[in-house]
Amino acid sequence: MTKLLIRILPLVALLLAAPAPLAADGYAPDILGPAYAQRTIALPPDGGAVPPVCTLVRHTPPTHARAALLYVHGYNDYFFQAALGDTATRRGYAFFAIDLRDYGRSIRPGRDPFYTDDLRSYHTDLDSALAAIRREGYGPVVLMGHSTGGLIAADYVRLHGRRQGIRALALNSPFLDWNFGWALRRVAIPVVGWLGRLWPRWKVQGEGGTNYARSLLAGERGEWRYDTLWKKPHGWAKRAGWLGAVTRAQRRVGRGGIACPVLVLSSDSSLRDGDGWDDRYLRTDIVLSVTDIQRRGARLGPDVERATVRGGMHDLILSRRPARDSAYALLFDFLDRHTAGAAP
Repeated sequence: MTKLLIRILPLVALLLAAPAPLAADGYAPDILGPAYAQRTIALPPDGGAVPPVCTLVRHTPPTHARAALLYVHGYNDYFFQAALGDTATRRGYAFFAIDLRDYGRSIRPGRDPFYTDDLRSYHTDLDSALAAIRREGYGPVVLMGHSTGGLIAADYVRLHGRRQGIRALALNSPFLDWNFGWALRRVAIPVVGWLGRLWPRWKVQGEGGTNYARSLLAGERGEWRYDTLWKKPHGWAKRAGWLGAVTRAQRRVGRGGIACPVLVLSSDSSLRDGDGWDDRYLRTDIVLSVTDIQRRGARLGPDVERATVRGGMHDLILSRRPARDSAYALLFDFLDRHTAGAAP
């Protein structure tokens, strides 16, 4: 009996440690619940000791989808907004979200979370996700991005939108400019970005305050539960290479050239984040300047619609009601108009 146990126990341990089994279509169960599934996509090596991956999350698709919607998260973030996927599916969209390389479900030991020195590295992730979506039979695709994810999505569609046949682009508080004064924004940031080519891992900004996290987290001032290892309450230290990557992407999208229809959404007001708590943080953007978002958003292409959400926070779909409902109404009105008559 002892010898039998010695042989069986390692096998039991291996089975317990094994990942969730893949479904027939290549997806595994996801942490968001039975309506969601995920698949890991291997990406080409990028010079790191550990090759990167991205993760595609899918909601159970509707019987007849008018189009596929792919969501791109922001910085220090990952996809946890199940309500967005639920709402999109009820509205007739096949909903997908991506955890980019080194974010959330795609974090791997031996790699630097959240870091890149060129935002175009994520274009490979989006190419891979869109190829997987196409293999599932979806023709029309619309893209949605939040904050830094909005910048990445805008940069991607500007360069690859025609090739990929992207029907429309919806941006939720996109990171189109730095929320600093003139001197920092026009002098210090470009200089640091240039130096980042020489010393990309130079830490130029430490972890930030927790007020934005407090405005979101259930148990604090917010309504939402998420993994604070994947979306850190204090944020993440910023490196010179990353600052340079963001600045260069902002310059690229600032030249315009996005051919498809674009929706730019933001709150109706911004407020500087301070040391203490202020209840106005629950109804304003304390991360970016809405003036910059709207001004720079107008330049993204020839067909741009802009709207503000009264009482919205930085992530409009995580705002309190009625702001959240207003954001959904604006988003799906735009998407429905630009996918009308689309054939799957």
